[in-house]
Amino acid sequence: MPDIAAVKAALSAQRIETPSWGYGNSGTRFKVFARPGVPRDPYEKLDDAAEVHARTGVAPRVSLHIPWDRVDDYAALAAYAKERGLEMGAVNSNTFQDDDYRLGSVCHPDPKVRRKAVDHLLDCVDIMDATGSKDLKLWFADGTNYPGQDDIAARQDRLAESLAEVYARLGDDQRILLEYKLFEPAFYATDVPDWGTAYAHCLKLGPKAQVVVDTGHHAPGTNIEFIVALLLREGRLGGFDFNSRFYADDDLMAGAADPFQLFRIMHEVVRGGGLGPAAGVAFMLDQCHNVEEKVPAVIRSVMNVQEATAKALLVDADALAAAQRAGDVLAANAVLMDAYATDVRPLLRELREERGLDPDPVAATLRSGRLERIAAERAGGAQAGWGA
Repeated sequence: MPDIAAVKAALSAQRIETPSWGYGNSGTRFKVFARPGVPRDPYEKLDDAAEVHARTGVAPRVSLHIPWDRVDDYAALAAYAKERGLEMGAVNSNTFQDDDYRLGSVCHPDPKVRRKAVDHLLDCVDIMDATGSKDLKLWFADGTNYPGQDDIAARQDRLAESLAEVYARLGDDQRILLEYKLFEPAFYATDVPDWGTAYAHCLKLGPKAQVVVDTGHHAPGTNIEFIVALLLREGRLGGFDFNSRFYADDDLMAGAADPFQLFRIMHEVVRGGGLGPAAGVAFMLDQCHNVEEKVPAVIRSVMNVQEATAKALLVDADALAAAQRAGDVLAANAVLMDAYATDVRPLLRELREERGLDPDPVAATLRSGRLERIAAERAGGAQAGWGA
């Protein structure tokens, strides 16, 4: 049986990275519902991230998005984060919002557009240098809508050439994390649609290029934990973008739609040795909180990942292996289901109390009066987010 002390130690060591954009306004393609107290600049986003970390104790890293988090002095931004017990996580690029990228960015047939996109990615590496970030996270909206619109193979050549230039610019301790997505906004052929395409490009680039698995970026029924197990086996799992979906890339709170899937994923992470900090797997959230309060929603997402991780750590690995060797299908499945059925909330409440934290982070934030205070303090100005 798992050692509870070891389970607590693993949970205490886990780090979950929160997204700066998760604290801003977002919505559907029809409407963005603004809420009082939403950050007006990257500094206020960091203030909200510090609240999440203070309540959970496991969320010190914050992902930046450029240009949404552009500032004049990135070293000052990093220093501000450090003062609040935070550090910079991945720098996320944006090659999908300019009119020039209508037909793609790094895969565009026009070399001038590709040059613009690559220059932006290189600029993001400069920001990594200034902030101490180790990861450049790349997601490309590139693709085509119609057969014959462009040469599919040539677009892969352009992608490889662009990635190689950016890879050469990385420092010794920096990585490219290449994300994939089945579709959106391209409807005929997306240039990085699946883990295999991302993995192939990472293999050619070298060991500092790894794959990001966004849990919302797959066709219905895809066995995401199989992808996780394979990439871990190959040493190419760079990280996760945790969210939840009912239909497509819904970006709901992690575990909201299918907590059993999140458990299955974390089981493969634990089994494959990917949980500890030395493994280098970044447990990032990529979510948009459209109708709920931002900070409590991020806290709840962190807690959901913790709960799935705790259940995965409670799997009796010896009993599971014995059942698998014996070909006992029912017993093997029962081992997993027993762990999943365990109520780990008392364990996590106990762990938080041992670390001097409130056992209920969401309730603690709501009781603190902080939401009411920032609603008053942040009145006026332009809220962070995107319009629709």
